[in-house]
Amino acid sequence: MALSLNSPEARDIAYHIHAQTNLRLHEEVGPSIIVKGDGPYVVDSEGRKLLDAMSGMWCTALGYSDRALIDAGKAQLDSLPFFQTFAHKSHLPVIDLAEALIERLPDHLSRVCFSSSGSEAVESAIKFAWYYHHGKGEPDRKKIISRQRAYHGSTIVAGSLTGLPHMHKSFNLPVDFVVHADCPHFYRNALEGESESQFAHRLAVQLEALIVEEKPETIAAFIAEPVMGTGGVVVPPRGYFDAVQPILRKYGILLIADEVICGFGRTGKYWGSQTFELKPDMITCAKGLTSAYAPLSAVAVSEDIYIAMREECDRIGLFGHGFTYGGHPLGAAIACAALRRYDEIDAPARAAQLGGQLLTGLRARADHPLVGEVRGIGFMAGLEVVRDRDTKATFDPAMKIGARVQDAVLDRGVIVRALGDTIVFAPPYVCTEADVRKIVDAVEAALDDTYRHVEEGSAKTTP
Repeated sequence: MALSLNSPEARDIAYHIHAQTNLRLHEEVGPSIIVKGDGPYVVDSEGRKLLDAMSGMWCTALGYSDRALIDAGKAQLDSLPFFQTFAHKSHLPVIDLAEALIERLPDHLSRVCFSSSGSEAVESAIKFAWYYHHGKGEPDRKKIISRQRAYHGSTIVAGSLTGLPHMHKSFNLPVDFVVHADCPHFYRNALEGESESQFAHRLAVQLEALIVEEKPETIAAFIAEPVMGTGGVVVPPRGYFDAVQPILRKYGILLIADEVICGFGRTGKYWGSQTFELKPDMITCAKGLTSAYAPLSAVAVSEDIYIAMREECDRIGLFGHGFTYGGHPLGAAIACAALRRYDEIDAPARAAQLGGQLLTGLRARADHPLVGEVRGIGFMAGLEVVRDRDTKATFDPAMKIGARVQDAVLDRGVIVRALGDTIVFAPPYVCTEADVRKIVDAVEAALDDTYRHVEEGSAKTTP
């Protein structure tokens, strides 16, 4: 890749470390630079208009250049660009946002605490779980149960909770108080002849066995995404959470619902917890909270959690937690505007309608030789690419078939994301039905291109 030494691409390579990127490969290929966004579309530095079927990183649910959010941010910068919320200080945007969030959260959640990112929200929830158990006289409850293929963030604890090996290698993760339960992916992990309900029951039995083995009195919380996003849009099997929740209650283990991806309508209801009839002790959210127009995240806790935390704080003298940018007025003002916009467009209903169209379109291609499973709920979907549909055999990872499909979709003007050999989708709610058809058509053509490539490669290697 020949670059001018002063080009943005060359400067990016020279100075910028990219997240979730092969660093050596980046030095060779350089960045794709996005310069503008409007609605569900972005424009890159080469002038290509691209339909962003990933909402940035699951987050720009209201698309790009939403005037209400931009105007709210500008007005806030003009009046109060920053103030902190430590030691009894506050400001109007964070007060308004806390009230607005509680109005939209499940009824049993009563207080919120703000930070900047989903990882920070997850870290906060884990600290609150520990603080709660200290307040209840059970300080030995330190362990956290997560799940294989879960994604909860990149910080030390959140990265440990994440059940993806590449997030652990060479980082000395996971930490020793994190335990991973089985992934609830029916397509990949069910036994031969096992029904969804039987699979869910087996996972629940295995979870209880894990709890007993680890000793219940040492376990603080179980954390779960209602739908696993970065794990490949893994929708839990029927009855899974119904079977899991009584076990957690039996052993006094808190339930933390990580709604960083699932919140604000993505699953077809306002919260993924509502979609799957969860009653979590805490909910974490971020991403869609501001539609990613400013960094902001939150943890919502039940009244029982709050009371225990309040009493423990009174006993020791101070609640020693917080972030400089927690509840930042810019993010809070934009989030208030985003919540109003979700109400105006009825985001859950819109996600359900457009998501139904997306899943129907993708499932119409489910008999393609490369498609193993199409899964999803609301306006999020995953398409798993396989080498053999009958045996579910996968491609050699070195072939990077998922990345090839992703690039072939991009060649047709649509941005998707390959997570291994699963292609995932989470388009903005401001898409039209024509936009959804464009996504489906691009995927179909990309699968055909990739299949031809696979067949040609097979023909070359056949004696």
